[in-house]
Amino acid sequence: MAYSSDSSLPRDPRSVVVTGAGIVSPMGRDWAENAAGFRAGRTAFSPVTLFDISRQRVGTAGQVDLPETAPDHGVSKKAWSRMDRGTRLALLAAREALAEAGLSGGDMPVIVGTSAAAMPNGEEYYKQALTNSGQRHAQLKRVETYQAQRQMTDMARELGVHGPLRIVSNACASGANAIGQAFHLVRSGRADCVLAGGYDALCQLVFAGFDTLQALSPSGIPRPFDAARDGLALGEGAGFVIVESAASAKVRGARVIAEILAYGAATDVHHLTQPHPLGDAALATMQAACSMAGLAPEQIDYINSHGTGTPLNDIAEGNAIQRWAGAEVGKIKVSSTKSAIGHLLGGAGAVESVISLMALRGQFLPASLNIREADPVCTFDLVREPREARVRRVLTNSFGFGGANATLIFGEEGIP
Repeated sequence: MAYSSDSSLPRDPRSVVVTGAGIVSPMGRDWAENAAGFRAGRTAFSPVTLFDISRQRVGTAGQVDLPETAPDHGVSKKAWSRMDRGTRLALLAAREALAEAGLSGGDMPVIVGTSAAAMPNGEEYYKQALTNSGQRHAQLKRVETYQAQRQMTDMARELGVHGPLRIVSNACASGANAIGQAFHLVRSGRADCVLAGGYDALCQLVFAGFDTLQALSPSGIPRPFDAARDGLALGEGAGFVIVESAASAKVRGARVIAEILAYGAATDVHHLTQPHPLGDAALATMQAACSMAGLAPEQIDYINSHGTGTPLNDIAEGNAIQRWAGAEVGKIKVSSTKSAIGHLLGGAGAVESVISLMALRGQFLPASLNIREADPVCTFDLVREPREARVRRVLTNSFGFGGANATLIFGEEGIP
């Protein structure tokens, strides 16, 4: 079942904009580095050095070059040392979003999507539980810091942000749904400004799990929408945005990056891991979002697809796009930026939302890289190289295990 509206919305819901955005990905540790990489069509895969991969089929991933010591961003060495890798990624992205918005903290809700959260702490707990190493005195601390709400509370404190915290965890749609929930809070008048995003870091348990499922590309290089695609590549990173009412942004004199035009969510109730082959839920979220925004498919200038590079996912999403666009499908420009940085799991939707904002601000289309021969399902315009283009509205899809699906639409401010 899909939804595109909130029953508590006033008759005249407020316009919602993005006034700040931050990103950390294998491509770079800020907006500028990432924008340059996607515009140039670079990939960012490298050998995994964070944990032992000697027993795995695959040895590469999208790994962030993250400093071990606290960066010069007002974070104390002690606080940085206590944070797990994922929280460090989230902190850097969230801090950039706040700075871009001209905010130094304040009272606002925080909504964060994640899937693995502080999984390395859980892995360490398990390792210590199986040994007699004398380190069990720290087990309670590992249990406490394993919880995403504890890590995000610590992050908010470092950022000087005070407000209710909500954690969204529905697999690979988590980050997109976090931004979507922030959109509803602001649109309905329940909040003026929200810090929202998503993150996930590489960890051994998740990497080994995907490898065991044989979901990872043996070559380590994903090829979304290629006829001979053979799996995804994992990555890590974080994306955060400041979601704000247009009225609040105007009062503050904040620069608007884009307007959030719509959000749709649905569950296909089909299979624990496999999407519906015809993309029923994907179709529902795209239709719901377009209905909310009052847009026809041909008014969407670019789709940042979920596009994992697995055989089943790409077919399902391709079928959904065909059904959604109908006779106009050949005009729809589509690419998957997972081909450059990998699948960031719970952080994917948030990071790809920021990439969508880059496309709007930079007036270019990032590419689906590594394509040799496009799958026949690609009756749309598959963008295989970065392309300069007039971009007014961008739709981004995020789909997760269990059939969780989300769609967001961003547009230039003032363009309905």
